[in-house]
Amino acid sequence: MTNSLIKPSAWEILRKYIIFALGISMYVVAWIIFLIPNHIIGGGVTGLASVIYITTGFPTGVANFMINLVLFCFGFYFLGKQFAISNVYGIVITSLLFLLLQQILKIQDIPAIIELGKMEPFICAVIGGVFSGIGIGILLSMGGNSGGSDVIALIFNKFYNVSLGNVIMVCDGIVILSSLLIPGNGVKQIVYGIIVLVTYTFTIDYIIDGRKQTYKILVFSKKNNEIADVIGNKIKRGVTFFNATGWYSKQESKVLMVVVHRREKVQIMQQIKHLDPEAFMTVEKTEGVFGKNFEPLKK
Repeated sequence: MTNSLIKPSAWEILRKYIIFALGISMYVVAWIIFLIPNHIIGGGVTGLASVIYITTGFPTGVANFMINLVLFCFGFYFLGKQFAISNVYGIVITSLLFLLLQQILKIQDIPAIIELGKMEPFICAVIGGVFSGIGIGILLSMGGNSGGSDVIALIFNKFYNVSLGNVIMVCDGIVILSSLLIPGNGVKQIVYGIIVLVTYTFTIDYIIDGRKQTYKILVFSKKNNEIADVIGNKIKRGVTFFNATGWYSKQESKVLMVVVHRREKVQIMQQIKHLDPEAFMTVEKTEGVFGKNFEPLKK
């Protein structure tokens, strides 16, 4: 047995950072092509940087870097060196890509080529939210981070008993409301911003957990042996039994446990109901299941 940690190879590190860059690129392009030209602000530091760009012409990449630099300093001070440094790559690459791609796409007039002006702002909000969510979802699934309002949420959470989600929601809400500072913007742009935020969040959740969502099912039944046979032979999932004692009845019994993918959950529940309509079940989402027939452990 060794106490040393397994270090990833140079190729694995390079591959990871290339994927980081591809995910961030998709995120940046979604903003440049679909959101910023329509004055749609979807929250976050990028949203605030976009408001500054649209109202003053100050480059989005520079504004994004400066805001994140302030947050980086707060994160370094309050959350520690390790957390702050983990954000550096995402912050720098996001800012550089905004500077570079905004100029390239402006020169090539990509919005005109894809006839963006003929697309409804609602469609642009949905497409922008989905594509930016895919990009950040890829980044987060590989362990990356692009900085942003997460730092504010973590600092608040450290000192006050508030949830991270609530702080992030308030921050994003303030940024979306700031889109009213853009000349010509009104309530419609706020609604479009909310649409971006919802589709962006949903897409990230789907990329990270949706396709591989797993559930742990506990079954309390007098017919657990028959249920186990069906699950093992027909659905091809492993089953585990635990010894249990009912407090009221003082009788010993066995509790069946099975871990399944989302697509198998309904099928198993239907089989249990068919075999024992009086069975008692609990179904619980799991954060992740790793091993044979599930997700492999990532290096």
